[in-house]
Amino acid sequence: MAEAPIPAQKAPYPVEVEAGKTYFWCSCGRSSKQPFCDGSHKDTGLAPVKFEAAEAGKVFFCGCKASGNGVRCDGSHNKL
Repeated sequence: MAEAPIPAQKAPYPVEVEAGKTYFWCSCGRSSKQPFCDGSHKDTGLAPVKFEAAEAGKVFFCGCKASGNGVRCDGSHNKL
């Protein structure tokens, strides 16, 4: 059974992404390289989530790990 994710912060991480680049979003909240994975999820039952940037621009990656919108912030941190 997977452990519960830990909120890394109660705000999104605004990141300028590059078109065509692949990113791996930290779903566990334990990474020291937020909002991206550094392998800290090992033995938690959680895994990083692959995000492929279709276009260049700013993406607001979820920091609380409770978004219902995948890797993108949906404001769920306002309810924590």
